[in-house]
This record gives sequence, structure tokens and C-alpha cells, in this order.
Amino acid sequence: MTDSPTDRSALIPSADQPLPTGADKTRSVQALFDTIAPRYDLVNRVMTFRMDVGWRRRALDRLGLPRGSRVVDLASGTGDLAVELGRRGLVPVGADLSFGMLAAAPIAFDRVQADGVALPFADASIDGTTCGFALRNFTDLEATIAELARVLRPGGRMALLEVAEPPNPLMRWGHGIYFGKVVPVIGGLFSDRRAYAYLPRSVAYLPDPRELLDVVERCGFHDIERTLLSGGIAQLITATRTSG
Repeated sequence: MTDSPTDRSALIPSADQPLPTGADKTRSVQALFDTIAPRYDLVNRVMTFRMDVGWRRRALDRLGLPRGSRVVDLASGTGDLAVELGRRGLVPVGADLSFGMLAAAPIAFDRVQADGVALPFADASIDGTTCGFALRNFTDLEATIAELARVLRPGGRMALLEVAEPPNPLMRWGHGIYFGKVVPVIGGLFSDRRAYAYLPRSVAYLPDPRELLDVVERCGFHDIERTLLSGGIAQLITATRTSG
């Protein structure tokens, strides 16, 4: 027997509940994205004023791989990055914990349901990896990045997109209000308010920028660069898999 939508939504913590950890977090994240999958793309476009489209294109520009390269798009969701990879002549393979997100993809692409810490790909078999706005959703971020390093060939490239905190104090204040107060309202109008109230809170899972870059380096990457996008409301981290 499968859980009903109501049962799944109950796994998403409300505003007065602490953020989950460990296996509880994994279940919450899976339930959240299964819940919001049907209108996920629409809400993204509305709440980012379509800036997310440009951010993804920027990430693939920086990936810098030749046509025919095989790229795993982790937390691929409904396939925004995977489809763009295909348009550029790359060979995308999506991987996502949420079957609901994969099933809601409007365009077919190769994809598999999988946890980021246990990807079904051989060692050094992939040319590139991407991940769009999901780092804070992994239960063990370092183990997940280490798993990306495992499947990447030496010299392979990685591009990670995530939200960020603007360095300008005034912009940071305004963005905090928008992300914490307005986004849940938008999410409630088009999808599930409980889920979109959780997403801004989930930023607390992210390590600070220096620690995040240290994690990437420890996992076996070099040429690591962090670029702030749109005044610092998003960040792009690119890196190259170290040989050996």
C-alpha cells in the first residue's frame, strides 16, 4: 500500500518543528519533492522571475565539456538541467531520490531513482556532474560529493548550483524577507505552502562557503571556483576531478 498525498505531506516538518536529521531528513526530503513535483517548474519560474533559467545555463557554460560527454545530473528533478545538457550535445543521465519528480518530467530523458550517496554508476565512468539547488537537501553532503568524485573520471568536471546569501547587507535583508516570507506564499498559491515554508528553512543545512569549498577539495577536486550570481542570491561552484 502506498502513502496518500496527505500522509506524505505530514512527513514535511511544520514551521514550529525542528529541522530533521539523519534518516528522518531523507524521508522528509523525498516526501517534500514528491508532493511539489506536479507544479515544481512553474513555482520555480514564478519565484525566481525566470532567473533560474539563466543560472542553469551559466552552470553548463562553466562545465566546459565537449559534445558527447556523459553527465550525471544529480537531484535532476523534472529535468531542467538534463534537457539543457542534451540541447548542447552532451549525454545526460538524471538521478533523483524523488520518484515523483522524475515522473513529472515533461520531456523524456534517461533517469534513475537513486540516493546521492549510492549512485548506480561505475568508478570513473562519467565525464561530468551537475546539481541544481539541492546541496542542502542531502542527508550527508560530504559523502554525496565524495560519491560524485567516485563516478567522475580524472579530469572530469563538476558544476553545483545552490542558493546563497548576498554579501550586501541591504540586499541580504531584502532577500531574507522575500525568501522567508514571500516564497512560502507563492508556493502555497501554486503548490504546497508547508513544503515551500520548509525550503527557506533548509538553508540552515548549508555549511558556510569556506567550509563548503573545503569539503569539495577533501573529496578529490581542484581548480575549485565559487561564483556569486544575481548579486549573491545564488552561487555556482565548479571544480575538476583530481587525478589519482
